[in-house]
Order: sequence, then structure tokens, then C-alpha cells
Amino acid sequence: MARPTTKEDLIQAASTNYEKLMGLLDSLSVEQLNGTFSFDIDKEKGDHWQRDKNIHDVLIHLYEWQQLLLDWVEANQKGETKQFLKEGYNWKSYGAMNVEFVEKHKDGSYDEALSLLKESHDKVMKLAEGFSNEELFAKKVFPWVGGSTLGSYFVSTTASHYDWAIKKIRKYKKSIG
Repeated sequence: MARPTTKEDLIQAASTNYEKLMGLLDSLSVEQLNGTFSFDIDKEKGDHWQRDKNIHDVLIHLYEWQQLLLDWVEANQKGETKQFLKEGYNWKSYGAMNVEFVEKHKDGSYDEALSLLKESHDKVMKLAEGFSNEELFAKKVFPWVGGSTLGSYFVSTTASHYDWAIKKIRKYKKSIG
């Protein structure tokens, strides 16, 4: 599926990938949902392969990035200047922020992570619905978005991120047979 460039495509892609993710999770046993990743992470490229040890960590990653979006949009709509990434991080150092997210929730359960994600998904989708197509996908509508579009942030924290999570969880599922 091509990266969404309209509100309709965003809502469709986010919903479709979310449902795929939920279906994949539903296909796993309780033991598998709570198991530790067993595939060879050393062969994989990207820090996230070493960072995420289980499905809980993946779901927490999705949840925390959606929180970034929700907090960023809310603050800037109220006139509070706020960057998208957590204070103290930039696009070169956000890997450490991702590690912080996993660490923050290290004592949580799979069920808690799933509940948090379901709640944040609903909030993000409701927020997206409240914007017009132009507000989401025309440049320079909101000065705080910079040179991108607001919709691109929604795509990244929903459809694209869900696709990433699906690939990772499928790799885990395949590794456990």
C-alpha cells in the first residue's frame, strides 16, 4: 500500500494495519504473547532489533509514539510551542528516547501494553478525524509542523508503525513455529 496522502487514505491505512496487528496478536497463544523474542537479532539491521525483547516492548513503542503525537498536537493547538520529540531529544538521538520508553514500562504486562495501545489508537484516530484533508496534507497549514504535513506524522505513528510492528511480530511467530 502506498503511503497515504489524503485523510481518507490515512484513516483507511491506519485502520487496516491496526486490524491486521490485532488479528496477528489474536493468532498467538498467551504463552507466545508473553514470550521472549527468539530470532537471531544479530542478523537484523536497526537498533530496534536489540531494544525490543518481546511483544510488550513493541506495543509500548507504538503507544509512546502515539503519545508524542497526541501531546504535540494538543500543546501546539493551545498555542504552546512544543517539539514533536520528547524534550532533550532530536532526530539524531531519538534511539535513546525509544530505549527510555521500553525502560519506563519494563515492569508492565502484555495486557497493560495492549490496553494502552488500544486506547491511544482510538484517541489518535479521533484526533485525525477532527482535521480536514487540507489541514492534514497541505504544507504550511500549521507553522509548528515545519516543512512536512501534519498527516505525515499521523501516518508515521499509525499505519507505518503498525506495519513495522506486524513485520517484527511475524518474524517472532515464524521463529517459534
